[in-house]
Amino acid sequence: MPRALASAKTRVGLALLALFVLMALAGPAIAPYDPSAHVAVGLRPPSADHWFGTTQTGQDVFSQILVGTRGVLLVGFLSALVSTVLGALVGITAGYLGGVLDECLSMLVNVFLVLPGGPLLIIVASLLPDTGYVVIALVLGLTGWAWGARVLRAQTLSLRRRDYVVAARAVGEPTWRIIVFEILPNLSAVIASGFVGSVVYGVTSLITLSFIGVIDVSQWNWGSVLFWAQSHQALAQGAWWWFVPAGLCIALLGTALALVNFGLDELSNPRLRAQHTLLVRRRGRSSRRDAHRARMRVGFTAVLPVAPASAAAPGPGTDVELTAADFAPLAPGTPDRPPADTPVPAPAAALTKENA
Repeated sequence: MPRALASAKTRVGLALLALFVLMALAGPAIAPYDPSAHVAVGLRPPSADHWFGTTQTGQDVFSQILVGTRGVLLVGFLSALVSTVLGALVGITAGYLGGVLDECLSMLVNVFLVLPGGPLLIIVASLLPDTGYVVIALVLGLTGWAWGARVLRAQTLSLRRRDYVVAARAVGEPTWRIIVFEILPNLSAVIASGFVGSVVYGVTSLITLSFIGVIDVSQWNWGSVLFWAQSHQALAQGAWWWFVPAGLCIALLGTALALVNFGLDELSNPRLRAQHTLLVRRRGRSSRRDAHRARMRVGFTAVLPVAPASAAAPGPGTDVELTAADFAPLAPGTPDRPPADTPVPAPAAALTKENA
């Protein structure tokens, strides 16, 4: 994880995510009004009393956004936790043990891969009298673990043949210890990346179901705010403050999760990790580079000019204008910048004329 924090994108994503978590924890306590109370008359634009304006029925939009953040993050993180735990249990067990158990678990994964979570949630919402956030998160988690299980199974199949795993089996380590202490730590980046993806899936599913009115829209979340804004034709009335804050919150939360996922990808993807290491080294070399700078021209190779003995050395930070006559080839093995008293080799054409 410290390596992931070395990326500026990851740090920005974690900062945004921490802001939304703080809103979810303290939102109902710091909300200036009850989100369902009618505190004003009709639509009002943003003001000092109502930062995000009011709805057509006089409800405070800022309070709705604050209170609704808790439901969004609860469904997102709870559904991601359920799907990640199930996917890790099934995928790692099937990949490590193999045999008949692997075939049975793989068949179970294939069944859940084709099981649609959205229609199933609609059916559950129509059958249950009260569909709360916990029920929605459980349904999303129980139907969304199959993709992660397939990825972890493929990774475990490659790890089970590594030397340290074979050595652990040879010394008689129990299976659970090999999985927990030898295989699971090497899959931590993949599991964390899958967890972040599951959070995105849970959040977007809740907002979509709330926006189309499938679940109870009296429970405040960002999707229910958009549902009431669309129902009362906020766009046609020019009440942009009714739906823009909720849309911005959705976009910022998705951006934060995507930025965090970039850092986790650098841990799990060797190619991205190598590119990141190379970029850091290049930045380090460029910061220690000599202060002399050369202006590049199109069509010229970037080489350093050989200064005549009589010419004064440019000061630090001085821009040097290069011409074709300033360039001279350097023999292999010579330093990048020869001393000032080094004689300048004559052009090849001049040598040929003298020899003639």
